[in-house]
Amino acid sequence: MKRFITVAVACVACAVAQGAQAKTSMSCKTVNKAQIAALFDRWNNSLETHDAAKVTANYAPDAVLLATVSNQPRTGPAAIKDYFVHFLERNPHGTIDSRTIHIGCNTAYDVGTYTFALSGSTPGTTETVKARYSYIYELRNGKWLIVHHHSSAMPEPVK
Repeated sequence: MKRFITVAVACVACAVAQGAQAKTSMSCKTVNKAQIAALFDRWNNSLETHDAAKVTANYAPDAVLLATVSNQPRTGPAAIKDYFVHFLERNPHGTIDSRTIHIGCNTAYDVGTYTFALSGSTPGTTETVKARYSYIYELRNGKWLIVHHHSSAMPEPVK
């Protein structure tokens, strides 16, 4: 039994060492804050197509969307697309109000606040929603994709 445990511990240690070696030998893509900021513009422009599939293409297959107007965490392309089918009916357009961008090795996050203009409940009217957001991006197969997106309406009236 001791030998089995020793072998198991050695196998785990070997796997951890191989993972650490893979991470240190990974090539990090050089990217700047303006390029990461442009990923929001890419996403926002895809909203203007009114095509939920085009919006969903910005997300990794294993992405998680915690959307402003949905109580349900959206995981995977089908659930994310379903959210945008309905959200796009409101003709959304976002504008960044404030942001912080941090860049890592083939990952980046963009967090801050934005304002969305949406079609109002009365035809011809527009309403605005101020919200907090976070996007976490990963470089996958040469393309920056959203792996996590959280958006929540401001909890207090904005003065």
